[in-house]
Amino acid sequence: MMKHLYIVFLLLFLSCNNNKVVQLPEMEQADITEIIDVSPAYLFYDETKKDSIELNRKTLISTTNWLVNVDKRLTLKQAIPKIKFLQDKKRNAEIHKNDAAKNYYTCHDTSINNLGFIEFTNVYYKEKQPENHNLKPNEYLMVCQTPLNIEVLGLDIDTLKTTLGTFSKDLKRLFPSFNETKTLQLFLNNKLSFQDYIGIKSKLNKLKEEDLIIANDEFLFN
Repeated sequence: MMKHLYIVFLLLFLSCNNNKVVQLPEMEQADITEIIDVSPAYLFYDETKKDSIELNRKTLISTTNWLVNVDKRLTLKQAIPKIKFLQDKKRNAEIHKNDAAKNYYTCHDTSINNLGFIEFTNVYYKEKQPENHNLKPNEYLMVCQTPLNIEVLGLDIDTLKTTLGTFSKDLKRLFPSFNETKTLQLFLNNKLSFQDYIGIKSKLNKLKEEDLIIANDEFLFN
């Protein structure tokens, strides 16, 4: 069992004898920069494989915190089915189970030139088209087509058109005061790269409004 973060560095580059390397997605100012009691899984970008993806989970230990290392070049359509497979393995384990163990995506935190992590233990990935979602009061959809084409929809607002670079400020202008708890539901085009996805998740994690809930269900659409 691996106890120290420096071992993760070695695993990222030396875990496979055939010199395969995961190009980690980049982010800035991660809230989580150190995790102990970990084991890794790897999703490689490999054009010689079916769907250009290869999953290596040989070093996972069910009772540890899982570090899932996803190549940033993969699309959500390629990566999410493998990630759901890993989630189901852990959630459905009947023996050697540790309910306190969590799941994290490993990233390159460019602000410290070191590893950063985004937790996704309680995220449930599902498929649904945005137009098939019945909006409720105080619920808003964030529909991400590309990093430059993001829309926020709600029953009581005009559609907000924004981008990855500006949506944090735009959301704060849209909801200047949170008199009631509001829920933001994420819809993601499955053609988004994993780098795009981490960029979106990183920005959402920095929205510290107490009355804005980011829903655990995340929907992929085509």
